[in-house]
Amino acid sequence: MRDFKIINLGLPKTGTTTLSRALRRASIRTVDWKVRRNQTDDEALQGKHLGTLMYRDYFDSGDPLKRLHMFRAFNELSHAGLKHSLWPQTDWAFLEAILKHHPDTKFLLNYRDPAKTANSIMRWTNLGTMRLPLANVPGLPKGYGEEAHIARWVAGHYAFVRRVFAGADNFLEFDITDAEAPKKIGAFIGTELPWWGRANANAQGKASPAKTAAQPDIQPELTDS
Repeated sequence: MRDFKIINLGLPKTGTTTLSRALRRASIRTVDWKVRRNQTDDEALQGKHLGTLMYRDYFDSGDPLKRLHMFRAFNELSHAGLKHSLWPQTDWAFLEAILKHHPDTKFLLNYRDPAKTANSIMRWTNLGTMRLPLANVPGLPKGYGEEAHIARWVAGHYAFVRRVFAGADNFLEFDITDAEAPKKIGAFIGTELPWWGRANANAQGKASPAKTAAQPDIQPELTDS
């Protein structure tokens, strides 16, 4: 059987980095957030965010994975920047295009409690205090960046994915706190995961209060990652 693509639909701070590390330890060629320079000789791809590349190929050719054929697994699709805020995992037409061109694709959704996710987002660099509230994110319009807003947005994304993939045999949702998660993922993709842990964890601390575009201390041009 040919290698099928693996697409993760999770949001930031829900265990995406852990999943990427686990897949790589299983010798699955995985790209996470952006294409690193050591992952391809194609200079047109190096350093580019997944969301940017995938949307360009989607609109130019219809196939979001056209130039990314060398990878098997795709994780952290979003680009939460100030100049560019791209969220492919929330776009059904985009996901349907992947299925059209790669019908064997399997989809994963890593679940984490929405309230804990929101708290982690608020404490992760300026993601929750600047980048999300200052951008128009699907399901989280500009100006809605309080921790409770983000928690509702996270829960809404889970509801969207569950509805879209209800009853589908090419979809697996797993809880990142479930001790059986690596076994379930391994069975789903047909490859045992030799490692599972916690990667890219936040430093301990309290969440920062959300800022808004009206506050003068925000300098959007300084941060766009």
